[in-house]
Amino acid sequence: MNLSWQIVRLNLKETFSISYGNYTFREALIITLSHQGYKGYGECTSIDYYQINLNDFTSNLKLVQTQIETRKIIHPSEFYQFLLTLNLHSFLRSALDCAYWDLFGKLENKSFAELNSIEINQLPESSITISVDKVENQIQKIQSSAWNKFKVKCNGFHQKEIESLLELDYQIALDSNGSFTKEDCIWLENQEIVSKFLYLEQPMQKSSSNYQSLNANRFANWMADEDCQDETNLEQLKPHYKSINIKLVKCGGLTPAIQMIAKAKSLDYKIMIGCMTESTIGISAGAVLAPLCDYADLDGANLIENDIANGTKIINGKIKLSEKAGLGIFII
Repeated sequence: MNLSWQIVRLNLKETFSISYGNYTFREALIITLSHQGYKGYGECTSIDYYQINLNDFTSNLKLVQTQIETRKIIHPSEFYQFLLTLNLHSFLRSALDCAYWDLFGKLENKSFAELNSIEINQLPESSITISVDKVENQIQKIQSSAWNKFKVKCNGFHQKEIESLLELDYQIALDSNGSFTKEDCIWLENQEIVSKFLYLEQPMQKSSSNYQSLNANRFANWMADEDCQDETNLEQLKPHYKSINIKLVKCGGLTPAIQMIAKAKSLDYKIMIGCMTESTIGISAGAVLAPLCDYADLDGANLIENDIANGTKIINGKIKLSEKAGLGIFII
């Protein structure tokens, strides 16, 4: 098995504004694992508020390249156990895990769903992100869009703006990226009309003292993002969050994400498969888990203007899963 990688620049169609800052592009690390003429692909992006430095990742890859390349082709779950011994960041481990699932499926000529006995009955629709802006501009974007579900970003709590969004007859979620206060959240979870939002994602900064003030039994459908990195604290979060956002790069890849979904379901969470701003490589990986989830936020590739791959497509929110082997990813 051969390992190679490259860093690419993904230019955004428009400025992506969230509470952490404004972004016009993302840098992505693309992992390629190849064997017997087949290639599997994985991706992770540089996210400043997660302190991700892709140059550090390439240095890590050089150190472990020989160990990876000398591995025999084994089942992805066994390969993941090997990856854990390398002590890699979850973002990098995810890219390697996804690339291996893609390669393994292509070698076996089976899709991820076939390899994991996943029935594809009904897929959730993906939301599309509405960046931080004046609420009038956000509403205009919603009303002119062909999508049906929207994740509206906000920077801080502005009651009148929230009330304006609640007046709309659209399926809207709210994502403050941790910019609300405890007082803001108390107001929100005690307003019955707030239950009209699909969910309210990561209301406060990541902190146990913050999330412990949230009440999952009130009107707000609180969804954990940064507060829920993996399955280790799902039970602890349960009294405070009704829903969780699973991102492959946070938990370490498809292999741990499958386990995380199973545990979250046993605890009666609503589950969303989410994404970063990434190409069709990352979106195709996340989308294979959509049949197991209640919500999807897989608009990442739709936000960039220079996509680098073919695979699963998100068309006006509809998830069109690739029918090809592995994760169905091919470089353009």
